[in-house]
Amino acid sequence: PNGVVRKRPRPNQIKHTQHTHMDDAAAEAEALRLRLAAVARKWLEDPRADSAGNITHAASQKGHALNSLVLAGARISLSEHGRVVCSFQVPPPLTDSDGTWHAGALAAAVDNMCSAVVFTVVGAPTATVHYGLSYFSPVACNDEVQLDGRVVGRKGKLTAAVVRVRKMGSGELVAIGRQWMTPAWPTKSNKSRSNL
Repeated sequence: PNGVVRKRPRPNQIKHTQHTHMDDAAAEAEALRLRLAAVARKWLEDPRADSAGNITHAASQKGHALNSLVLAGARISLSEHGRVVCSFQVPPPLTDSDGTWHAGALAAAVDNMCSAVVFTVVGAPTATVHYGLSYFSPVACNDEVQLDGRVVGRKGKLTAAVVRVRKMGSGELVAIGRQWMTPAWPTKSNKSRSNL
């Protein structure tokens, strides 16, 4: 009408535009996964890091002495969406009177790993809702262990993680930790919709 000729886009132009938007969304999602994995890696290497992976004065003043000690010297070999793997040598300050890795230090290390691996999925600091730990074998001072953490499920606001601890030389299973965690503060995906 009125002498205006409208050009219709060709079908292949529409598909190309849709693919470009889908490619952009996929690239953004992958970039987010990589950023979260990098922050989790940084936090395991230095628990004073904030949720963006930066060492700030405020983050370093939060009393992370235990977190800094239980995985001191950890070497992260894998940090990706839903999985984190690290290894470290059990130092003398983390041993009990028998000269083996103190059960409380092992529990704190597993808790740190669960927090890190869940962070790679939810993108927020977490709070533990349920914690279970099974011990199978002691670890002597200066022995090297590997901690392999994986997100194994999600249900609503909860995320389940499992960490397997093995001796590096023999592969012997030392412990398995299982945790249910939730974001420590409201995120876009966990805000309550209650009117109460």
